[in-house]
Amino acid sequence: MTIRQWIERIWHVEGSLPIDPAQSGDEALDRLEPLFHQVGTSHDRNGRALTFHKKDPVAQDRLATFENGVLRIERDESGMMLHYRLASRMLLFCFLAPLMFLAFAQVTILISKWEEPKNGAAAKEEKKEPAALPQHPIDKFLGAPAPEKPKKDDKSKEEDKKLKPTASYVFAGLFAILYIIGRILEARLVRRLFRKTLQGV
Repeated sequence: MTIRQWIERIWHVEGSLPIDPAQSGDEALDRLEPLFHQVGTSHDRNGRALTFHKKDPVAQDRLATFENGVLRIERDESGMMLHYRLASRMLLFCFLAPLMFLAFAQVTILISKWEEPKNGAAAKEEKKEPAALPQHPIDKFLGAPAPEKPKKDDKSKEEDKKLKPTASYVFAGLFAILYIIGRILEARLVRRLFRKTLQGV
């Protein structure tokens, strides 16, 4: 398998199914063709091959995840086989999204390191002892306690102001999980759909 084929497998789903020996190739495609009679779907049948393209498919379309694809009936040593190759931009997006969020995380880390010297200089200026607040003579005469000095900002507040890459890592992980689940689940669902359609279930 070439590098290009490995890359294309990221967003392509491929597979094959045996066809009942009692069925001809044309009969098998006759059963599969109604799957592509959907709003937003165009298809072309040429011999024992069927190609389709989707644009703004409806939610009820069971193949809405795939934008285009090819179904082909071929004969090999084991008999008549259905070979299919479907492309999904949704799978491609779920694959690229983690890479994008990891890039955001790295940018966040770089910005945070770049701002550290500035924050350090600002922190040194804030370390000066805050001036005591003057007490009114009447309060002093009545024995009221002197006003407290203003409290310095907690270090925790300074930490909160710092840019953190945590959110980017979380989103990267979520999209990675979505891709893995979607890649496995969609392949199984489309295989089951084609098998049941060929069986007339």
